[in-house]
Parts: sequence; structure tokens; C-alpha cells
Amino acid sequence: MPAPTALLACRSTTPQPSPPPLPSAARLSRRPPPHPLLAVVRSKGKDEASFTDRILDYIEGGPKLRRWYGAPDLLPKDGGAEDQEDEPSDIVEPRDAVLVTNGDSEIGQMVILSLILKRARIKALVKDKRSTEEAFGTYVECMVGNMEDKSFTKKALRGVRAVICPADDGFFSDLMDLKGVQHIVLLSQLSVYRGSGGLQAIMNSKLRKLAEKDEEVVLASGIPSTIIRTGSMQSTPGAERGFDFTEGVAAKGRMSKEDAATICVEALDAIPQKTLIFEVANGDEKVTDWKAWFAERMKMVTS
Repeated sequence: MPAPTALLACRSTTPQPSPPPLPSAARLSRRPPPHPLLAVVRSKGKDEASFTDRILDYIEGGPKLRRWYGAPDLLPKDGGAEDQEDEPSDIVEPRDAVLVTNGDSEIGQMVILSLILKRARIKALVKDKRSTEEAFGTYVECMVGNMEDKSFTKKALRGVRAVICPADDGFFSDLMDLKGVQHIVLLSQLSVYRGSGGLQAIMNSKLRKLAEKDEEVVLASGIPSTIIRTGSMQSTPGAERGFDFTEGVAAKGRMSKEDAATICVEALDAIPQKTLIFEVANGDEKVTDWKAWFAERMKMVTS
């Protein structure tokens, strides 16, 4: 598999004016959502861009954005990365990538887009490689495989400094070799599952077990980890409300998926000494500086 194109790579040596700034996550959050915000829609015709590309087109003139930041046009239907040979398994990469699990889920796509806006190098585990490549082009290195396969796990984690697990999918339910990973960010709805009752508790029983196992494995890994226990996830626009971080709020509160994705990405720059666990739902508290917020929260944990 070819190495992903750097977001700032130039496509020619001809001097060009400075590129326009990437849109902020807050600006992205204020757009009107015609559908679940980042669901990948396959192109109906050769010249029709995917829904996510049309979002970028709307914000900053997407084709122009892709030219400025070095990403080529969308892959052709009958060719592309899937037809090319994988790189040697022993290749050494700098540890500067972020691996997103469940990357073609709705929340996974929101995390990916937030990372793109941060100009991060992104690897994503997906079920449908073609759809994700159509949505994000070469901003993302998409990978399909079984993490129980040690050779695939080694390949997926090559060059990865941090892992974001944005869905309760049991990614950490089986022990795996995470050697070299410097930070794990786990988005968990365990509090929601534990707080449900009756028929809802029965429906959530499998997800509860997966969430419990994920947290157990992450805590036992010894890798610096941030576990974000959110309220019930909602497909509502982000940046419209503030937050509530009080203990117990996740069991009954609600949380915008966009806001949750934003917190996951902001957490990457705040690596705790061991483990940081907190609850969050949408509320009235405004956070204007996430770096300062995480620094204060980690100080409270260690004091």
C-alpha cells in the first residue's frame, strides 16, 4: 500500500501563493445538517463527489482545498489503492500517525474529519475501503483486515503514535501487541449502558459487555489513556451547546456526536501520565481552550 500523501505536500515546484487556512472544527459544526452529518454517500455518476467532499466544497471550495494541500482527485472506480501491492511488512515509519478504529461509522467519520482539519496523518480501520477513500481521498490511509491477525495488526499499528476508538465495538476486547503506541483515546458509553433498565438494558447487554472489556483492557495496558464516558450519543450539530462534566452526568445526559468527536481529537495533545477518566454530556459550561481544560483536569487527578 502506498504511503499516504502528506497534507502539505506540493504537487509541483512552481512557486504558489500561500494556501488558504483549513476551516476550524467550530465552523464545520455550525453547518446545517441535511443528513446524518458525515455518512458516506456513494457517487451516482463519474463526476459527482461524495457527500463529505461536498461538505468540504461548501466550506472552502473543496476541489481547490484538495489542490492546495496536495491531495489528488478521487480514485477512479476501476482502479486505485486496492489494486496496488502492499508495502513490505518490515518498513519503518515515523510514529506520527493517528489510528481511528471503526472509521466508516458515523462517529468515526466525524473523528476523521476533525483530524483532517488538524492536519494529522490518519490511518483508519474500515469495513468498506472504497467508500471511505471516495469520501476522504488520500487524506486517510484506509485499512481492511482482522486485528486478530498478528501480521495485519503489525501493519495497522506501523507508524501509529495514538489510537482513537470512537465506538463501543470491542476493539480492545482481545489482547493485542500495542508496542510503540503512546496514547489511547477511548470514547465509551459504558455509563449509559449501566444506567439503562428494562428492555433497553437487555438491548444494550452486548454493547455493555464490549464497553466493559474495552475499558478493562485499556486500563491494564499500561499505555497512557484517556477514557471519555459520554452521555447518550445524538446525531445533532456540535458547538451549539456547552458541556457538563459533573460525576454521574453520562448515565442520563445526551451528547452530540460532533462534540464527542471534537473532544477525542483535542485529547490527543493532552497525554496523561497514566489514565484520565471523565464523564461528559452537553450542558451549559463553555470550553474555549481545550489544552488548558485538559491540563487542569490532569492536575486535579494527580494532586
